[in-house]
Amino acid sequence: EVHLVESGGGLVQAGGSLRLSCAYSGFTFDDYAIGWFRQAPGKEREGVSCILGTDGSTHYADSIKGRFTISIDNAKNTVYLQMNSLKPEDTGVYYCAADPASIAPPTAEKYSFWGQGTQVTVSS
Repeated sequence: EVHLVESGGGLVQAGGSLRLSCAYSGFTFDDYAIGWFRQAPGKEREGVSCILGTDGSTHYADSIKGRFTISIDNAKNTVYLQMNSLKPEDTGVYYCAADPASIAPPTAEKYSFWGQGTQVTVSS
């Protein structure tokens, strides 16, 4: 059974950094897409980044390009989202999700399996 568990969220000042982790199990990454999404209060869930098992390509939303990096450690079955130069508008619940298709750019409605989320709060 597919499971994803996020960790690494917290409170950070603007300009700071966090690294989120998504531990996954129950599937082979080679045939999946894994994405990071976020949702701020009162806003739609937003695709942040994704990585595709078919070719290893990475994709980013314009809102975070140049600041966030997605990566994978296959030995640990973990996907990371390194977040630098954080801004207050980055605040929200961050989720990782997976789907057995090459879905890029990340589109929340197309991803099948979701983690529980981890809170990221960026203070001014």
